[in-house]
Amino acid sequence: MKFKPHKYQEFATNFIIENPISAIFLEMGLGKSVITLTAIYELMLERFEVNRVLVIAPLRVARNTWPEEIEKWSHLKGLTYAVAVGTEKERLEALYSDAHIYIINRENVEWLIARSGIDFNFDMVVIDELSSFKSHQSKRFKSLMKVRPNIKRIVGLTGTPSSNGLMDLWAEYRLLDMGERLGKFIGRFRESYFEPDKRNQHMIFSYKPKPGAEESIYEKISDITISMKGTDYLKLPDLIMNEVPVSLNMKEKETLDVMKRDLITTIKGEDITASNAAALSNKLLQMANGAVYDDNGSVTQIHDRKLEKLEDIIEAANGKPVLIAYWFKHDLLRIQKRFKVEVLTSSDSIKKWNGGKIQIAAIHPASAGHGLNLQAGGSTLVWFGLTWSLELYQQTNARLYRQGQTDTVIIHHLIAKDTMDERVMDALNKKNNTQSALIDAVKATLKGGIPV
Repeated sequence: MKFKPHKYQEFATNFIIENPISAIFLEMGLGKSVITLTAIYELMLERFEVNRVLVIAPLRVARNTWPEEIEKWSHLKGLTYAVAVGTEKERLEALYSDAHIYIINRENVEWLIARSGIDFNFDMVVIDELSSFKSHQSKRFKSLMKVRPNIKRIVGLTGTPSSNGLMDLWAEYRLLDMGERLGKFIGRFRESYFEPDKRNQHMIFSYKPKPGAEESIYEKISDITISMKGTDYLKLPDLIMNEVPVSLNMKEKETLDVMKRDLITTIKGEDITASNAAALSNKLLQMANGAVYDDNGSVTQIHDRKLEKLEDIIEAANGKPVLIAYWFKHDLLRIQKRFKVEVLTSSDSIKKWNGGKIQIAAIHPASAGHGLNLQAGGSTLVWFGLTWSLELYQQTNARLYRQGQTDTVIIHHLIAKDTMDERVMDALNKKNNTQSALIDAVKATLKGGIPV
């Protein structure tokens, strides 16, 4: 297929070529893979400035998306690749083969550097989903930092650079520029830009940015960062975000209130306990959805309020395909019991969905992320249960709301009133505000193809 780049794609490609360190914050659907591959082709086969490229990506994206993109575009003919996923034998065979680009999943970065026995002689590294390196304590981060001085060129790609707040940025940029812009130590970064937020006498639980900190951080990273929103450059359909209130009766509310207050409740003779705040949140979200795991791992049903609302939405869709995002396994089982649902877990099921052969489909946000195109199969998404992860939330929404979608996209959120659902929805919105500020601050503005 012939590649006809948009002006923003040309700009992003040139930015990678001209900057040995580049952070490319592209929203889903803007073509970050082909942009990066076009830059790699220029650097390797036209300018001879790069010899070996390592692409680090989520497993499915490493195995499928990057190879498909290389083979898809005619202007990339001549670029060879090897996919180092699978068994250790398969990974080693790929890494010892002769290729321009070596593609590996992020879980095997530590193995590659510390245990594979292969010299790390890649002079260019592309990190697809830079946000997966936001923890400076992870093995993948520490391993890559050991070889970072040997890397001449590095590219960080993501659409969600700070899904959990500005603190995420330190590790990402420490890896990109080795601490030049945001400092070499997380403690100093925190002291410079943040102040304690939630705390007791002995422990600080969270931090918030100091006045002016966001602007200062954005300014420091702006020279190696560009950011683009899909709505700025693509003709996307209308998007309707709809919160569907779900009302519980007094008895159901009382059950949740007891759980929240005492960290324990009894439902149908079974004890439901939570050992800490995170476990409590997990239990309360389950209960808002209508069922919960008891202390023995069995499922106790509480109500069908969300199933009833879901039935209303499916009926109102009047035969149009509906995609349901679920979080807990027992939610899926209850949905399957009530509706004829196909879970999108394989290439065949995804092909059927995109071919219009599935009316009701279900998907888990953790498997609905990077590199999955579902826009051909429908335009209605229902969040049966929410996730705290902004990244998974946005990535799941972007499976339908992306380039190639022809219908108005409607995203319904089933929100049980006066429950943890409302807290999660509020938190997602607040995190999104922080991230949007970052994206807007470093957004590339194009006029006639020239950044201004």
